[in-house]
Amino acid sequence: MKKLSDFTDAERWVVETALKERYGERVEVELADSEIRLDPASGEVAVCPTFYWERRDVEFVVFKVAEGRYRSQFYYSLAEQYGTGRDYDDLAECVVTTLRLQADHEKDRAGATSGKTGKDLAQG
Repeated sequence: MKKLSDFTDAERWVVETALKERYGERVEVELADSEIRLDPASGEVAVCPTFYWERRDVEFVVFKVAEGRYRSQFYYSLAEQYGTGRDYDDLAECVVTTLRLQADHEKDRAGATSGKTGKDLAQG
């Protein structure tokens, strides 16, 4: 298993700024390490620095999968997990897309429909 370098202060600032814009207040972001398969077809696991936060009964993670490459997920439970379906080279885009996808998903769960769906965003 290889270990990537931790998130930088600048990367933390990008995430915290996006969350403050989304929620209108500071959100506590925790730093963790996650063991993930970078290639679903491979059994190889990599240890990736991870940002983690919770909001409105949803848990979010952003993984640094390579220097300058990010992947994200949000989940309600182990059985209900969602991702954007791609990696990003722009951390802000990764976080904002994940927040939008989750907000759309929350509307879908509540039975509301309007504008783009989470599926539309995942294809972008």
